[in-house]
Amino acid sequence: MVATSRKPHATLQPVADRPLPSTPRELFDSLPPLPGLRTEIIDGRLIVSPVGTPEHGWSAMLLYDAFRSLCRERGWRAWSGNVDVCIDGPRDPVEPDFVLASKDCPRWGERELLSSGLKLVAEVVSRGSAEDDRGKKPGIYASGGVPIMLLIDPIATPPTVSVFSEPKDGRYHTSASVTFGGEIHIPDPVDFALDTSVFEEVL
Repeated sequence: MVATSRKPHATLQPVADRPLPSTPRELFDSLPPLPGLRTEIIDGRLIVSPVGTPEHGWSAMLLYDAFRSLCRERGWRAWSGNVDVCIDGPRDPVEPDFVLASKDCPRWGERELLSSGLKLVAEVVSRGSAEDDRGKKPGIYASGGVPIMLLIDPIATPPTVSVFSEPKDGRYHTSASVTFGGEIHIPDPVDFALDTSVFEEVL
């Protein structure tokens, strides 16, 4: 059985001092707070999705722990899935699973860090986000001037961690991958050896 509502469908009506949003960014800015949901603009689409599984969140926290001492040493800041990023140029908002930036990273408004001021972003691939994380996000972050993108892919066969670097002309020109358990070097401006065995416990 398919349940249907007996209520008439509401339609958006313009208000004199508040016209209807005409772009995905304007629609994003007009949304009320949506606790428990992730809201992003990807490839011109406004996407509202639930937060990830506990394993997804734990992967991001493991990455946060791996970078904790580096942040303390260099005075950087790290966020695990709880900060918005504004992509320089189109001003599209995205919410990476992990963000690494300097303390004085420039912002777009009060909430969003500007992508060109970041050190690194990371995405943890899930079944619902695989197409965007693998196919769309590298180009988005490269076009926004993010120097390093890290892709943690526990659903790949075998599970892998990939590092993308040297952004130019809307894409990363260098990449390297390792299966869970190996060590991978994250190049400048981070210059850090990441032991990916920390992610084996989420499998």
